[in-house]
Amino acid sequence: MTEKQQIKLVVFDWAGTTTDFGSQAPVDVFDRTFRQKGLVFTKDEINAPMGMEKKAHIKTMLSTERGRQLWQENYSRSWNEDDIEEVYQCFEANLRTVVAEYAKLIPGVKETVDKLREMGLKIGSTTGYTAEIMQYVLPVAKEQGYEPDCCVTPDVTEYSRPTPFMVFECMRRLNVFPPKLVVKAGDTVMDILEGKNAGAWSVGIIKGSSVVGLSEAEYNALSEAERKELHEKARKIYMEAGADYVIKDITELPEVITKINAELAK
Repeated sequence: MTEKQQIKLVVFDWAGTTTDFGSQAPVDVFDRTFRQKGLVFTKDEINAPMGMEKKAHIKTMLSTERGRQLWQENYSRSWNEDDIEEVYQCFEANLRTVVAEYAKLIPGVKETVDKLREMGLKIGSTTGYTAEIMQYVLPVAKEQGYEPDCCVTPDVTEYSRPTPFMVFECMRRLNVFPPKLVVKAGDTVMDILEGKNAGAWSVGIIKGSSVVGLSEAEYNALSEAERKELHEKARKIYMEAGADYVIKDITELPEVITKINAELAK
């Protein structure tokens, strides 16, 4: 008798998905780091590659037409790989000082994870942060009641999103296969692509996301009409990236998994 096909593993992102409402820590630290180098980017420009490994994020920003222009204006030359490394080291140093302060759980995370565990699911996690940075985040999340079964960082797999290798590493560590029994849930286009490239189900979460890009206070201050407009914009971004499902709030995820299980049972 063959085993029933149903979701066995959910792989969450961190900042903007389970912790750090609006993914404010990396945005603030990127802003601070670039300003220290004499470069001023908008919040939207900083958010555009969010979800990537952070050195790749820096390189992506500086590879844009505006990034190249800002560097040329400040340094009278084009940037090189040594410059990328220097900016990255500055970013990491800045991040170490503040990342734990931003590790507050997004509302609904603990209750959702508890429900998923009751459903018999394993909980994995991937991130654009390094293992060193996650040492500051993991204990703070644990104090609040959230502790995934594994946390995979890009320095472990050598490749970050949108490659699937961090998801594959979660699957390896937790002995879950095939990929169609895995859900990847996150708050960036890179999260959606990571899941799709792994052959898993991809779910975009709107509330608290870097796609919306607002702090909790800013989000709560919105009118219903403003909130609805932002939700529709975020939904479109996720769907264009190939998301299988888009949910407003993380608490809707167990219901989505029930729907996916019904699909798998057909």
